[in-house]
Amino acid sequence: MASIVPLKEKKRMDVKLVELPNWILMRDFTPKGIAGAFWRVYDRYFNKYINVKKGSIAGINMVLAYYVLFNYCHCYRELKHERHRKYH
Repeated sequence: MASIVPLKEKKRMDVKLVELPNWILMRDFTPKGIAGAFWRVYDRYFNKYINVKKGSIAGINMVLAYYVLFNYCHCYRELKHERHRKYH
């Protein structure tokens, strides 16, 4: 038999689409809760890609790729006007 887990304790991938709005409303949106969520993401990333015995450049490349993508999205309005067009 499957044990019944309360909605608040379910992981993101275990939540059904119907339960998603209620699950989101149960999250902790205080500054302390948001800071804790960022810390958990950082800790998971660090342990998976940086703090390993046989490390590679993959973790740092991922950070650089996100940085480039973020800057492109941030500067898109200015870059859009500098495109070379055939007809002006």
